[in-house]
Amino acid sequence: MLWKPGGSVRVVRRRWGWAPGRRAARSLRTWATAVVVLALLGPPIGLLWAEISPRVPYVVVSGHAVLADPENQAMIALDGRFAAISALAGVLCGIAAYAAGGRGRDLPLVLGLAAGCTAAAVLAWRAGHHVGLDAFERLTRRAPDGKAVMGVADLHAVGVVVFWPLLAVVAFGLLEAGDVARRVQRLAPGDGRDATAGQAQEVAGGQLDLQAAPSRRDVDGGKAGR
Repeated sequence: MLWKPGGSVRVVRRRWGWAPGRRAARSLRTWATAVVVLALLGPPIGLLWAEISPRVPYVVVSGHAVLADPENQAMIALDGRFAAISALAGVLCGIAAYAAGGRGRDLPLVLGLAAGCTAAAVLAWRAGHHVGLDAFERLTRRAPDGKAVMGVADLHAVGVVVFWPLLAVVAFGLLEAGDVARRVQRLAPGDGRDATAGQAQEVAGGQLDLQAAPSRRDVDGGKAGR
């Protein structure tokens, strides 16, 4: 009956329930949720960075702010503190993502982790940079030449934005490689025996019982006894 025209389609639909489509939708939902949740962490981190970072001194020249000292240590401190906060946030995000993983959704979760942490890092940078930016720009436009003003938080080594997504993925990968949550099922000694003996074998959606078929010896014996 399984091989009748139209019958195989009904069997496949009943048996699999279009699982590939549902699996793809679930993976997309997992990825999108991870991206949105992680991206929302960016602005608060940016405000924290702007609050704890030192201010870089500028000098007003023709209505524009120019660095008073290109080798000022405050610029290095700005980048360093952003890198430190991002690294810590990345590790924590990786741990949280691993704790929420499993059940076949690790791949979309890792992809969402990378994309969401990248978005969070960029949003943190821009949110921290805009703290006090309007007042700083008004002051530089109105101040006379030579006046010293203190700048706002900004990144001079933009490459540090990769710290957040990079360490998040590394933390997730290390936890997954170490199988911290014991998700991989290991066989106990003696459990490697052939567990399929005597069980029905599926062929094209149907079942074929291999034990139900008589052996060649039984057939030959039956012929000889006649």
